[in-house]
Amino acid sequence: MALGDPVRRALLRRLAEGPARVVDLAADHDISRPAVSRHLRVLGDAGLVAGVTQGRERHYTLVPSALEPVAALLEELSGRTPRIPEHVLEGLDLEVRRTTRERAADRHVRTERKDAG
Repeated sequence: MALGDPVRRALLRRLAEGPARVVDLAADHDISRPAVSRHLRVLGDAGLVAGVTQGRERHYTLVPSALEPVAALLEELSGRTPRIPEHVLEGLDLEVRRTTRERAADRHVRTERKDAG
Protein backbone atom coordinates (compact mmCIF):
# COMPACT_ATOMS: atom_id res chain seq x y z
CA MET A 1 0.00 0.00 0.00
CA ALA A 2 2.82 2.39 0.83
CA LEU A 3 4.30 2.09 -2.65
CA GLY A 4 0.97 2.41 -4.41
CA ASP A 5 0.91 6.19 -4.44
CA PRO A 6 2.98 8.08 -7.06
CA VAL A 7 3.84 10.87 -4.60
CA ARG A 8 5.25 8.35 -2.13
CA ARG A 9 7.28 6.70 -4.89
CA ALA A 10 8.63 10.13 -5.87
CA LEU A 11 9.53 10.82 -2.24
CA LEU A 12 11.44 7.53 -2.10
CA ARG A 13 13.30 8.43 -5.30
CA ARG A 14 14.25 11.79 -3.82
CA LEU A 15 15.36 10.24 -0.54
CA ALA A 16 17.52 7.75 -2.47
CA GLU A 17 19.64 10.80 -3.36
CA GLY A 18 20.18 11.58 0.32
CA PRO A 19 18.44 12.85 3.46
CA ALA A 20 15.95 15.69 3.14
CA ARG A 21 13.75 17.91 5.25
CA VAL A 22 9.98 17.99 4.81
CA VAL A 23 10.20 21.53 3.46
CA ASP A 24 12.67 20.38 0.79
CA LEU A 25 10.49 17.42 -0.17
CA ALA A 26 7.37 19.59 -0.30
CA ALA A 27 9.09 22.01 -2.67
CA ASP A 28 9.28 19.21 -5.25
CA HIS A 29 5.50 18.64 -5.24
CA ASP A 30 2.29 20.61 -5.75
CA ILE A 31 0.96 19.53 -2.36
CA SER A 32 1.20 21.05 1.09
CA ARG A 33 3.84 20.26 3.70
CA PRO A 34 1.23 18.56 5.91
CA ALA A 35 0.29 16.33 2.96
CA VAL A 36 3.96 15.46 2.40
CA SER A 37 4.25 14.72 6.14
CA ARG A 38 1.27 12.35 5.90
CA HIS A 39 2.90 10.53 2.98
CA LEU A 40 6.15 10.31 4.94
CA ARG A 41 4.23 8.91 7.92
CA VAL A 42 2.84 6.13 5.71
CA LEU A 43 6.32 5.39 4.39
CA GLY A 44 7.68 5.45 7.93
CA ASP A 45 4.98 3.07 9.17
CA ALA A 46 6.00 0.72 6.35
CA GLY A 47 9.61 0.97 7.50
CA LEU A 48 10.75 2.50 4.21
CA VAL A 49 11.93 5.83 5.63
CA ALA A 50 13.23 7.00 8.97
CA GLY A 51 12.80 10.47 10.40
CA VAL A 52 15.03 12.24 12.90
CA THR A 53 14.08 15.49 14.61
CA GLN A 54 16.83 18.09 14.49
CA GLY A 55 15.71 21.24 16.24
CA ARG A 56 12.37 22.27 14.77
CA GLU A 57 12.86 20.25 11.58
CA ARG A 58 12.44 16.61 10.75
CA HIS A 59 15.03 15.04 8.45
CA TYR A 60 14.08 11.88 6.55
CA THR A 61 16.27 9.17 5.09
CA LEU A 62 15.57 6.13 2.97
CA VAL A 63 15.88 2.73 4.67
CA PRO A 64 17.32 0.69 1.78
CA SER A 65 17.07 -2.66 3.57
CA ALA A 66 13.28 -2.23 3.74
CA LEU A 67 13.17 -2.42 -0.05
CA GLU A 68 14.76 -5.89 -0.17
CA PRO A 69 11.39 -7.72 -0.11
CA VAL A 70 10.17 -5.52 -2.96
CA ALA A 71 13.36 -6.21 -4.92
CA ALA A 72 12.91 -9.94 -4.33
CA LEU A 73 9.32 -9.79 -5.56
CA LEU A 74 10.32 -7.85 -8.68
CA GLU A 75 13.06 -10.38 -9.39
CA GLU A 76 10.54 -13.20 -9.03
CA LEU A 77 8.06 -11.46 -11.31
CA SER A 78 10.69 -10.67 -13.93
CA GLY A 79 10.63 -14.26 -15.12
CA ARG A 80 13.45 -15.79 -13.11
CA THR A 81 10.97 -18.19 -11.57
CA PRO A 82 8.32 -20.16 -13.44
CA ARG A 83 5.35 -18.00 -14.33
CA ILE A 84 1.78 -19.12 -13.95
CA PRO A 85 0.39 -19.90 -17.41
CA GLU A 86 -2.32 -17.50 -18.61
CA HIS A 87 -4.89 -20.28 -19.06
CA VAL A 88 -4.53 -21.22 -15.38
CA LEU A 89 -5.25 -17.63 -14.34
CA GLU A 90 -8.25 -17.51 -16.68
CA GLY A 91 -9.57 -20.71 -15.10
CA LEU A 92 -9.11 -19.21 -11.66
CA ASP A 93 -10.97 -16.07 -12.75
CA LEU A 94 -13.88 -18.19 -14.02
CA GLU A 95 -13.98 -20.15 -10.76
CA VAL A 96 -14.01 -16.98 -8.67
CA ARG A 97 -16.87 -15.55 -10.76
CA ARG A 98 -18.84 -18.82 -10.49
CA THR A 99 -18.35 -18.97 -6.72
CA THR A 100 -19.36 -15.32 -6.35
CA ARG A 101 -22.57 -15.93 -8.33
CA GLU A 102 -23.39 -19.02 -6.26
CA ARG A 103 -22.86 -17.18 -2.97
CA ALA A 104 -25.02 -14.29 -4.15
CA ALA A 105 -27.76 -16.73 -5.14
CA ASP A 106 -27.52 -18.47 -1.74
CA ARG A 107 -27.82 -15.11 0.06
CA HIS A 108 -30.85 -14.25 -2.07
CA VAL A 109 -32.54 -17.58 -1.23
CA ARG A 110 -31.82 -17.13 2.49
CA THR A 111 -33.23 -13.60 2.40
CA GLU A 112 -36.42 -14.79 0.67
CA ARG A 113 -36.86 -17.57 3.27
CA LYS A 114 -36.30 -15.11 6.10
CA ASP A 115 -38.81 -12.65 4.62
CA ALA A 116 -41.39 -15.44 4.07
CA GLY A 117 -40.97 -16.88 7.54
